[in-house]
Amino acid sequence: MSASSRPKVLVTTRIPQGVLQQLKERLDVEHFDSEDVMPKDKLIESIQDKDGIFCILENKIDQDVVKAGRNLKVVSTMSVGYDHVDVKACKDKGIAVGNTPGVLTETTADLALALILATARRITEAAASVHSGEWGSWRPLWLCGVDVHSSTVGIVGMGRIGAATARRLKGFGCKIMYTATGPKPELSQSLGAEYVTLDELLAQSDIVSVHCPLTDQTKLLCNEGFFKKMKPTAMFINTSRGGLVDQDALFQALSNNTISAAGLDVTSPEPLPPSHPLLTLKNCVVLPHIGSATIATRTKMAQLAADNLLAGVKGEHLPHTV
Repeated sequence: MSASSRPKVLVTTRIPQGVLQQLKERLDVEHFDSEDVMPKDKLIESIQDKDGIFCILENKIDQDVVKAGRNLKVVSTMSVGYDHVDVKACKDKGIAVGNTPGVLTETTADLALALILATARRITEAAASVHSGEWGSWRPLWLCGVDVHSSTVGIVGMGRIGAATARRLKGFGCKIMYTATGPKPELSQSLGAEYVTLDELLAQSDIVSVHCPLTDQTKLLCNEGFFKKMKPTAMFINTSRGGLVDQDALFQALSNNTISAAGLDVTSPEPLPPSHPLLTLKNCVVLPHIGSATIATRTKMAQLAADNLLAGVKGEHLPHTV
């Protein structure tokens, strides 16, 4: 196939070179080669003659973008979540939408466990004390946190990542409770996990870890009422989507000791402004959305997104379709 007859695609971000080279060998690629987010006006200008787009969470593929992409056949996002894509607008125009499920499950669960441990054991405070010179003589009550082992953990949303996180915590001797769209008997057998109502989970859990997709039903699920139902000694962990959380309510809950601590890998917006009130709190650990950030996993995600893109521009069924 000559270069002039190849399908035209837009890659909106810097991706692993091996994956990019695969695309360049088969497609006419316009590449926004930057770690910065591609400006929307530039994206709209570039998409007009493209058959496909390889995008990321930060690219809002809304009605304006879909309308501008008059030749668009496929939107391939390098992410599991796709709330940044107007799926209905795409489907109305016959545009396929693909994502990258499965490959980041274990890596994200690793990060969820790390965030739980960092929050419980006040790791960021401890590390900061070393750099600031606050570390002095040994003091019996200085920087005491709480135990993760033998605690009761509530998993809100027992999908792949929630279940993988629960498996890790089972190794710490934790009691696992969960909410989901329905009971999952296999988890009761393998993890001894108990299916409960959300209210029961919040009232009994020492650690509440959220693993829900962001939908109209789950938006701002974690609000003032949610936090008031938690134990005052409980920790809140979110590695799913920032839009699930009313951050003003979370700030108040942490400031007023309604709950003891929080660990967040996701926020709204992203990045969270350095002046945001949550960043003034010692009992709130905030990470820059690094749940899937290992070289191996990000490379696998890029490969899945590329596979979806290649199939979509040829009108074939996507390997991983939304």
